[in-house]
Amino acid sequence: MEGAHYVEALEQFYHPDATMQDNQQPPRLGLERLIADEAATMARFATMKTDPVTDLFIDGDKVAIRWKFTFTPAEGPPMVMEEMTLQRWAGDRIAEERFFYDPRQTRPPAAN
Repeated sequence: MEGAHYVEALEQFYHPDATMQDNQQPPRLGLERLIADEAATMARFATMKTDPVTDLFIDGDKVAIRWKFTFTPAEGPPMVMEEMTLQRWAGDRIAEERFFYDPRQTRPPAAN
């Protein structure tokens, strides 16, 4: 993810039946859906940058990561977003991923 190869990371590291869930939203199901959602997110921004991971915890098949992203639209100020991610791996692929973040981060700065 740090290299901004988001779709490629999904293809390489996610199980075909993987799920993703944002906060209390219903989970999104299946790798094809996850790739489509990621491509749609990428299309909304001129650039997306991921800071190097400094907080990573592994316990068996569970992984917790603190991510920091900067989303820069074609016009307007960048949006910085921090989140915690909990993953469950099945072998060498992510089977479940859940994101925890303050949704206020996704609003324009004036709305915070």
